[in-house]
Amino acid sequence: MTEKMKPSGIDWIKDIPSSWDINKVKYLATEPGTLFLDGDWIESDVIEESGIRYLTTGNVGAGFYKEQGSGHISEKTFSELHCLNVYPGDLMISRLNEPIGRACIIPDTESRYVVAVDNVILRPNANYNKKFIMYGMNADGYAEHANMIARGATMSRISRSQLGQFWLAFPNIEEQQAIADFLDKECAQIDSIAADLEKQIALLQQYKKSLITETVTKGLGKSAPMKDSGVEWIGQIASSNYICRLKYLTTIKDGTHDTPAYVDETEDTYPLITAKHIDYKTKQINFSSANHISKSDFEAIYKRSDVEYGDIIMPMIGTIGNPVIVTTHNKFAIKNVALFKTGLDLVQAKYIFYQFYSNFLSEQFALMSRGGVQSFVSLEVLGNLIFVDCNQDQKKRIVKYLDATCEQVDELIIGKQNQLSIVQQHKKSLIYEYVTGKKRVKEVQ
Repeated sequence: MTEKMKPSGIDWIKDIPSSWDINKVKYLATEPGTLFLDGDWIESDVIEESGIRYLTTGNVGAGFYKEQGSGHISEKTFSELHCLNVYPGDLMISRLNEPIGRACIIPDTESRYVVAVDNVILRPNANYNKKFIMYGMNADGYAEHANMIARGATMSRISRSQLGQFWLAFPNIEEQQAIADFLDKECAQIDSIAADLEKQIALLQQYKKSLITETVTKGLGKSAPMKDSGVEWIGQIASSNYICRLKYLTTIKDGTHDTPAYVDETEDTYPLITAKHIDYKTKQINFSSANHISKSDFEAIYKRSDVEYGDIIMPMIGTIGNPVIVTTHNKFAIKNVALFKTGLDLVQAKYIFYQFYSNFLSEQFALMSRGGVQSFVSLEVLGNLIFVDCNQDQKKRIVKYLDATCEQVDELIIGKQNQLSIVQQHKKSLIYEYVTGKKRVKEVQ
């Protein structure tokens, strides 16, 4: 017989089976030996190549551990800072960057770890299954609620006390285990399909990058004479081309690095665009999610960075690269974003834009990011990026060719990305239905 449902009283959870309960995250660890604590504040100058493995929010995927980074701290530093011992099997929750509140289980590749302060470690009471909690924290609704709480902050972040106020639904411990086991199996199959699509997308993106690189460096003529560029990672270029610094192709500026007061949107306010509003997939600016600032703040920023139609903007803090061409005549301000002025010359804008997605620019960005905790690139460094230049007639032909060819590749990429989104949404919906009791695992019904 199907169990009756009852209102949970929580918007995102909605109805739950009558035998289930709800509880706040902060009350999941109340017994001896349990904990719900932030990680440690670790400065970059104490990061070493060996010792106790150091994990950051970048290691927390939505339901899976991401192996990235190679930081460690010494036993001496660990002791001096009185760091929290974190062990394999602990539940690690990220308070920073979307999806906010995502969680994963720490792997057993090390005997213990130290984690960054923007991670929370949860060791729950014996009547709560860590894997079940992890799935709940990566379910539809939960992440949306967390992102809503974080909205408006300078960086997308929530505090541990805010995280502790979030609700989850729970059956008995046996059913929690059965649901976790079931979702492990189902999600593994979905993840396999997603991984295959991601591989196809990566191959198409690499093909596009190679196409851009070949076209920009060697031109469109198959039999054009070549010469050595003098740059190892560029190699041969068409004899009519030459190597130059970006500062000789465009005027480079940046936006404000301060945070002006946000105001409600009206006819007299202006969007403030940051790196998170630059959509690297669509190559568009997402104005709908941008905060607005007053006219006086806008005018002050605009004196510094007069963004116009046809200009290029690009994140210069965090993830460097992934620029977009400005396709609106509406005015807006920028923060922590580089601006490349093109003087309304769309051919020049596109010629520069395409090179940002070449192999040789990727190599330069990779060199910039090595060794840093958070990437930052100055205007001087941007100005010294190495580009390829040619005459105006060649630029027009190259841009026309790349417009047509890249559009075809982009259509294939978008198709694969749409398929991937459907698969990922199916996974989130599946998790939601089982961690809120809308669907039950047959073995425990």
